[in-house]
Amino acid sequence: MQVFHTESKIIITCNKRLSPYLQQEVEALGFTPDRVFQTGIELTGTVDDCIALNLNLRCASQVLYLLKSFKAADPKELYDNLVEIEWEKLIDFSGYFSVTSNVNNEHILTPLFANVKVKDAIADRIKSIKGLRPNSGADGNKTVVHLYWQDDKAEIFLDTSGETLAKHSYRKIPGKAPMLEALAASTIIATNWDKNSTFINPMCGSGTLAIEAALLATDKHPGLFRMNYGFMHIMGYDEQVFFVERRKLKDKAKKDITFKIFATDISEDAVDIAQKNARTAGVEHLIEFSVCDFADTPVPAEPGIVMFNPEYGERLGVHTKLEITYKRIGDFLKQKCLGYRGYVFTGNPDLAKKIGLKAARRIEFYNGKLDCRLFEYELYEGTKRAPLE
Repeated sequence: MQVFHTESKIIITCNKRLSPYLQQEVEALGFTPDRVFQTGIELTGTVDDCIALNLNLRCASQVLYLLKSFKAADPKELYDNLVEIEWEKLIDFSGYFSVTSNVNNEHILTPLFANVKVKDAIADRIKSIKGLRPNSGADGNKTVVHLYWQDDKAEIFLDTSGETLAKHSYRKIPGKAPMLEALAASTIIATNWDKNSTFINPMCGSGTLAIEAALLATDKHPGLFRMNYGFMHIMGYDEQVFFVERRKLKDKAKKDITFKIFATDISEDAVDIAQKNARTAGVEHLIEFSVCDFADTPVPAEPGIVMFNPEYGERLGVHTKLEITYKRIGDFLKQKCLGYRGYVFTGNPDLAKKIGLKAARRIEFYNGKLDCRLFEYELYEGTKRAPLE
């Protein structure tokens, strides 16, 4: 089973509402999506194509390669179909594999039961051919198989990513209530920032927005920070394909930029964590960190964008104090950032009203299960009046 060179359906998953930005990335790599939906993209390609996708994508979660589609009304039919697949040509009998699933079937009360049926089919098939059962468990750092089963329609995939791509592997110290790296990258892409002008991130926390901005500006991709993927544990894997793709990433990455990225926070600990994360990502020298109240953040004359991800009362902070904070954010944008575009990411629309500016755009996102918006403010020079919609 030559999956590395055989075309099949590929599903690239992402967090809800990130697919427009994932689509931009996929098309920039030269792929044409067959379908775009709220939590992902479908296209056609090989597992070798999956290698390039895994190394390049910032907004994705998993890259899934379809092995088989079939009808399965119950667990027995599921097992009977799966045991026919030549698993012995995909998973080393001395190796290790795990199973994940998305299941909605009347016979399944818990996805764990479906996972066990998949594991049994794989292990029984390999034992019948090789005489030994491979080990299996919950760890996603070796071969990963994914089951999608809705009613009587089932699809079985190789998860070529393994551990999620949504974490970009440089953030060793998360800090308090951190923004997921894939979400941070998507929000920056949503601003249409030109990646060649000032980027200011007051209230930076663990530094994710500033770091992702620096990575975008220097064309550094997540594949530079990671050396283990699900595709590496599929039989037939040619490590040269991986190293060629990784070399492409290294060759196109820039070392320096000609503009400023600022990241500030009132917490000395937060700035220390942000600097350490930036150092791991190799962009510490591109970001000017400082400990200060956000209102004292440097704002150069050369305009760009200012991006806030303040607390919004769900997990951190006190609501009445946050009302004052949001009003001060509005004052800072109106008084110090004229000529810039301002952005505030929040899950609390009532607090957003305290900013006192009319949003030019309200871009929809989710942070976990929380419905959020990225508010865009056009900060016209020469006036402090709220811009019209």
